[in-house]
Amino acid sequence: MPSKSNSQMRPFSSALLDGLSRAPSRAMLYPVGYKESDFSKSQIGVASTWSMVTPCNMHIDQLAREAALGIDAAGGKATIFNTITISDGISMGTEGMKYSLVSREVIADSIETVVGCQGFDGFVAIGGCDKNMPACVMAIVRMNRAATFVYGGTILPGCFAKRQLDVVSVFEAVGQCAANKISMKDLHDVESRAIPGPGSCGGMYTANTMASAIEAMGFSLPNSSAQNAVSPQKVTDCREAGAAVLNMLKRGIRPSDIISKEALENAITVTIALGGSTNAVLHLLAIAHTANIKLTLEDFTRIGRRVPVLADLKPSGRFLMSELVAIGGIVPMMKMLLAEGLLHGDCLTVTGKTLKQNLAPFKAYPKGQEIIRPISNPIKKDSHLVILKGNLAPDGAVAKISGKEGEKFEGTARVYESEEKALEAILAGKIKKGDVIVIRYEGPRGGPGMREMLSPTSAVMGCGLGKDVALITDGRFSGGTHGFVVGHITPEAFDGGPLAIVKNGDGITIDGVNHKITLDVPAKEIAARLAKWKKPKVRYNRGVLAKYAKLVSTASQGAVTDL
Repeated sequence: MPSKSNSQMRPFSSALLDGLSRAPSRAMLYPVGYKESDFSKSQIGVASTWSMVTPCNMHIDQLAREAALGIDAAGGKATIFNTITISDGISMGTEGMKYSLVSREVIADSIETVVGCQGFDGFVAIGGCDKNMPACVMAIVRMNRAATFVYGGTILPGCFAKRQLDVVSVFEAVGQCAANKISMKDLHDVESRAIPGPGSCGGMYTANTMASAIEAMGFSLPNSSAQNAVSPQKVTDCREAGAAVLNMLKRGIRPSDIISKEALENAITVTIALGGSTNAVLHLLAIAHTANIKLTLEDFTRIGRRVPVLADLKPSGRFLMSELVAIGGIVPMMKMLLAEGLLHGDCLTVTGKTLKQNLAPFKAYPKGQEIIRPISNPIKKDSHLVILKGNLAPDGAVAKISGKEGEKFEGTARVYESEEKALEAILAGKIKKGDVIVIRYEGPRGGPGMREMLSPTSAVMGCGLGKDVALITDGRFSGGTHGFVVGHITPEAFDGGPLAIVKNGDGITIDGVNHKITLDVPAKEIAARLAKWKKPKVRYNRGVLAKYAKLVSTASQGAVTDL
């Protein structure tokens, strides 16, 4: 029977497991594999997001076991537990997608619940898809116990007709088929070959973006974000992450020592340099809120003015994440950014070392590689994540402007009250050059759930209208989206934002240079329309979507539910 102990290595588990009165607790653990000697060890949880609902997470049960081995070998006692995950790629364009962003809150809540209830002294959180990754970090920050994050890793590409494929290839093939540019057989060949096995979507989409941002923030081991899902490197990463938690306990390092405004700025910088997803804005705001650190849309603008886009990665570029992995991952790029004074090198990380110390041993990229450009010759000299404001988005909106689409778009509104109605019009050939597709009532409250608009944006690209059409919404976009798009429009239409009163034929100007989005309608007319506007009925009265709609904040605040 362990004696009562509050040592540094067992700050939480001792209260649950030590002493005469805790015999029932110990009795419950013998059947799940505990030995008497295990009760005096640091109790370390392994939060696994394993699920067979998506290839992104189908292998994470194996990674969780590897992390547990690393914990046990370092002198701790590992306990694996699960949380949910959902698939954006499967639910995209349906009512099911409304649960996607909601799942971020559910996952963070569930990890907090298990870690708090079980008295774990620390934990490893393993995520492999868009929402469970920021959710893991939100839980790490909430609990403030020794913890590391492990990324499940990127998928390898599929192949058809000597062309590399990923999930976005399928979405765009739908538009190509609708425009009679490819046959139904070609579409079937693409869909059946695009996703060959485990791992997260293969471009610099949201999963790879958030993995990179989390590493830059200091919560992952070096290059955890740039490893193939099925690889010896990922196995080693998991084992070392488990051991790192024990090292954090020994050294008294907690997440609150790692998360800071400077660490978040590092995450933003790396996201920009990689040409990452607009979802990073939403998730980094949410993580900052969880840590009680003030981070705003203006910070993205400030940092974006000095940080260039360096990575030629999909969706706007040519290469896949697996190809970046092959030349050394993101660490050599981070060394470049650090040398230019664009990263805060003195930020502490889960290794117990500073970011600068972590980067020091790594070599530069091989000569002749074309994936990461030198800072002197960037793809874009400033950020592709452009924060817009104006009479159409008084509290802000997020545009993804790589430069290939141009930096300004003036067009005529084509208004749709839902994603489904917009997609139907696109596939039916009703969208023409110069149109601004307006999709509203898809915000955090109005959806509810703030769906991603990958289906309509991919259909636009597939129809060959990528440079001729813009799309704006109070919803959001998949990391796989490219083209002239603006999301996160705040206030959202459901809250009476100006997006609610846009009419077909109204002029809209999107100005990426001056960071403005304008409804070209006189102020008096806008006011008159808003005065007549009536709030739609709530779409859900019971269940998790109803609960979410009542609690959620605006997109400009990270769409969090614990304000």
